[in-house]
Amino acid sequence: MTYLDYSATTPVDEMVLNSFLEVSKKYIGNPNSLHKLGVEANSIINAATKQIADLLNVKEKEIIYTSGASESNNLALKGIALKYQNRGKHIITTEFEHSSIYGPLSYLQQLGFKVDFVKTDKFGQVDMDNLKQLLTDETILVSIGAVNSEIGIQQPVEKIGLLLKDYPKCFFHVDMTQALGKIKIDLTNIDLASFSAHKIYGIKGIGMLYKKENISLEPLIHGGKSTTVYRSGTPATALIVSLAKAVRLILEHLDSNYDYIKSLNKEVQSFLSNYPKVYINSNEYSIPHILNVSILGVKPETMLHALERFDIYISTQTACATGASSKSVYALTKDEKRATSSIRISFSHLNTLDDIKYFNDCFDKCYKELVCKE
Repeated sequence: MTYLDYSATTPVDEMVLNSFLEVSKKYIGNPNSLHKLGVEANSIINAATKQIADLLNVKEKEIIYTSGASESNNLALKGIALKYQNRGKHIITTEFEHSSIYGPLSYLQQLGFKVDFVKTDKFGQVDMDNLKQLLTDETILVSIGAVNSEIGIQQPVEKIGLLLKDYPKCFFHVDMTQALGKIKIDLTNIDLASFSAHKIYGIKGIGMLYKKENISLEPLIHGGKSTTVYRSGTPATALIVSLAKAVRLILEHLDSNYDYIKSLNKEVQSFLSNYPKVYINSNEYSIPHILNVSILGVKPETMLHALERFDIYISTQTACATGASSKSVYALTKDEKRATSSIRISFSHLNTLDDIKYFNDCFDKCYKELVCKE
């Protein structure tokens, strides 16, 4: 099998899985219970939280555990909007966000909130001048993803965070789901950030929201003691510990993994540039882990299933996307043909050069079959 869909989800690291199994067997108590077993479970959660906080250079009290990035994004956007709506009802985002950003924003629009989309340049990066123009006294939230999940475009979130320091009524949320473990991150000038374990070789069903300690939120889930007042429910001890292990492991070799993945991406890009109907959508501001291309005249799902016959797995859009056309590709290229024919190839340090050679060989066969029928 040649797996090239790591941006959709990653296989669970063996050491992460072992941590989950060990904690599941050993720490059976409810962390909220007052007896010895509960205290032991709570203690190991606290240790895991400290480890994550130290790795991300934040405070333990600033970590909220969730079921994943979608819940984290919902909690951040709805939580801020509903808590601080007396300050204003204006929110700013981009046209390159995940559906778990657009979903809650649509909901908030129904409640009377106004959402503006900041302009981006030809590379898909936020136009800082336009962002300044959009900011008003009514703006309470700016939500911009660090890395676009389809094209891999990296946004200047540090620069945006510094700009927003001049707007104390406005909070800055960053969806970092596709950034953690791929690029270096700094949460200093960010108020809220979303993460998910299954993007970093962790287990599905656990994620977290970073929230600066002086910020309050309206919870999505009320009732029941937990690790924080912002997300009720019995803490998932084993999942939390496994998340800490996943974060630690993915950050250990970040630089060397980045350089290796960059070399794999370069090999594929160089190969695909030989095909006249193939257009590279990812650009110089895209992280190497994601390569988005359009094959004009071929439906994305057709190419996906053609490669699947060779036991090769890619993606058409982000796995959570709906609709036949890629909103991100259209926002970047303004070309409907490219938006309706794009595929995403996403790499990992687990891929080998043999994987890349095999992909290239099979792509050539599929291209000739689907594009060069005549």
